[in-house]
Amino acid sequence: MSNSSSISEFLLLAFADTRELQLLHFGLFLGIYLAALLGNGLILTAAACDHLLHTPMYFFFLNLALLDLGCISTTLPKAMANALWDNRTTSYQVCGAQVFFFLFFISAEYYTLSVMSYDRYVAICKPLHYGSVVGSRACNAVDQFFCEVPQILKLSCSDAYLREFGALVFSVSLGCGCFVFIVVSYVHIFRAVLRMPSEQGRHKAFSTCLPHLAVVSMTVSTGLFAYLKPPSISSPSLHLVLSFLYSVVPPAVNALIYSMRNQDLKDTVRKIFLYMILHHQE
Repeated sequence: MSNSSSISEFLLLAFADTRELQLLHFGLFLGIYLAALLGNGLILTAAACDHLLHTPMYFFFLNLALLDLGCISTTLPKAMANALWDNRTTSYQVCGAQVFFFLFFISAEYYTLSVMSYDRYVAICKPLHYGSVVGSRACNAVDQFFCEVPQILKLSCSDAYLREFGALVFSVSLGCGCFVFIVVSYVHIFRAVLRMPSEQGRHKAFSTCLPHLAVVSMTVSTGLFAYLKPPSISSPSLHLVLSFLYSVVPPAVNALIYSMRNQDLKDTVRKIFLYMILHHQE
């Protein structure tokens, strides 16, 4: 006899059992979320307000900031609400929406990072063609603090082996394709940079790539280790920490990484702050 029971809600993994630690986690999550909103919001404002930043590179920055906001807004607000109200339950509809939007934003961010590697390749290896090539036309217990795909699949009662295998092959193929694309782009970039006669020119070219490399490395390494770690070192607490690293930390620090290494972006943000201060004084 097949299992025909319906699922109406899920129970998410709580970060702590005591009320004091729950409030501490709420404050920590709130600080991270506000920092992500502020950092990515400043990038969005700067890229939208300054016409000097209306270039393909900053267009990618703007899209990455939007995706970071969407990604972190998919997981943290629900986790904060659960910690604040001491509630582990989430509805079937909310859980499905979390899975959909998290996969959408994290996949779109990975593809955006792949396209950004090509943008840096054209800018460094083919600077005279940059304008033409990259132009403006262009109640089940979920053992996790948000609705993560592997944890949801563990609860499935249906025989979905072929669909899971097909989705896995499709995802791995796209992921490996993006990774190979990024690696090939940077092989050409490094070869072009090393042939530059000026040390200052080499330093400037490398400095434009460092933020992108840092974001790619953080996103890929945490995600790969979370999903490909050996079963012998697997534990609920370790998986909880790893999922926090790849789902929350990159969207929160991407804005900081890009803003610290980009002088034009820092100048625009400084102008926005000065304008806001002067406008407030008036």
